[in-house]
Amino acid sequence: MDSIVTASTPAAAVTGLSPSDRDRAFWSAVLALGVGGFAIGTGEFVIMGLLPEVARDLHISIPRAGHVISAYALGVVVGAPLLAVLAAGWPRRALLMALMAMFAAGNLASALAPGEGSLNLLRFVAGLPHGTYFGVAALVAASLAPPDRRASAVGLVMCGLTSATLVGVPIAAWLGQHLGWRAAFVLVGAIAALACGLIRLGVPNLPADRGASPLRELGALRQPQVWLTLGIGAIGFGGMFSVFSYIKPTLTEVAGLPVDAVPLVLALFGVGMVLGNLFGARLADKSLMGTIAGLLVWSAVVLGAVVFTAPHALAASVNVFLVGTVVAIGPALQIRLMDVAGEAQTLAAALNHSAFNIANALGAWLGGAAVAAGLGWTSTGWVGSLLALGGMVVFGASLWQDRRAGRRR
Repeated sequence: MDSIVTASTPAAAVTGLSPSDRDRAFWSAVLALGVGGFAIGTGEFVIMGLLPEVARDLHISIPRAGHVISAYALGVVVGAPLLAVLAAGWPRRALLMALMAMFAAGNLASALAPGEGSLNLLRFVAGLPHGTYFGVAALVAASLAPPDRRASAVGLVMCGLTSATLVGVPIAAWLGQHLGWRAAFVLVGAIAALACGLIRLGVPNLPADRGASPLRELGALRQPQVWLTLGIGAIGFGGMFSVFSYIKPTLTEVAGLPVDAVPLVLALFGVGMVLGNLFGARLADKSLMGTIAGLLVWSAVVLGAVVFTAPHALAASVNVFLVGTVVAIGPALQIRLMDVAGEAQTLAAALNHSAFNIANALGAWLGGAAVAAGLGWTSTGWVGSLLALGGMVVFGASLWQDRRAGRRR
C-alpha cells in the first residue's frame, strides 16, 4: 500500500479544492493540531519537574508523588485503543474537538484534586485522549498533504509536542514553582481549551472513513505487521527513556555539572527533539523503511555513547542533544502503521502512542534496574543501546514477514 489517500478516505473531501485553498487548509489545520499537541506535551512533561511541590502539598513522599506520572501513562495506553474504536465513525473535526475538550477538563479537574487518590485518577483520565488525538491528527494532516509529504505533515503536527519541551514545560514549571503545582495544570487546561477553538476554526470538516465501525477498526489487530511495527516502537524507542529518565543524576554525579546548569542541558535535549522530529519526517518521505532502519542504528550508537561521554561535561551535553534526536523515528513509525493497517486507520494510528508510552515505562524500568544493580548511572546508556538493537530485531522480523507475505501473493 503506497498511500492511505484513496477515494474512501477523508482526503476525498478536500480533493476538489484549488492548490492554494488546499495549501491554506493544510497550514491552518497543522497550526490548530500543533497547538493541541503543545498542550498535551506540556501537560505530560511538566509534572516531572513539580513532583517535590506535589509531594509537599499532599503530604506524601516524592516516589509516591511519581505515581501521577504512571497514572497518566496508563491512561494513554488504555485510552488510545478504547477511544479510537468507540469513536471510529465520528467526523474527524468533531472527534478532535471532543478529545481536546476531554484533555482540558482532565487537567482543570487535576488542579482541583483534593488528595493523592483523586489526583492519580484524574491524571489517568487526562491521559485517555492523548493517543487517539495524535493518531487522528496524524490522519488528518496526512490526508491534506501530497502523498509524498505525508511523513512531513505528521512531523509538523508532532512539532507541537516536541516544542512543548522547549517552551511550554519551562513556563508551566515556573508557574507551578511560584504559584503552586495546581497553577501549572490550569495553564495546560487553558491551552487545551484554546486548541479546541482553533480546531473548530482551522480543521476542515472531514468525515470518517466510509464504512468505519468499531468492528472494522478492531480488524487492525489481525494484521501481523501492525503488531510488529508497534513492537519496534515499544522496544526500540525505549532506549531514549532509559537514558533520559536518569539524566539529571548522570549530569550532576558523573559529569560534575552544577544543578543550575541542568535546565540548560535539558533545553539542548528539547532542541534535539524538535530538529530530529522534522529531519526524521523528511527522511521518511524519501525512504520509509530505510529511515526506520537507519534511525534504529543511530539510536544504538547515540545511546551507547552516553557511557563514554558522561564523565565529560561538554561531551555529555552534546550527547544529550543527540539523544533528543532519537525521537526522529516517531513520524516514520506513524506512517508505517497507517500503511499496514488497511481500513483500520484510526486504531492503528492511535496505538502508536500507546507503544511509545510502553517504551517510556520499559526504558525507565530497565534503566532503573541497571542502576539498582550497582552498575552506575552510565549503565543506562548500555540499556538504551540494547533496546535499540532489540528494535532492530523486531524490524528484521517485520521485513521477513513482508517478504513471506509477498511470496504467498
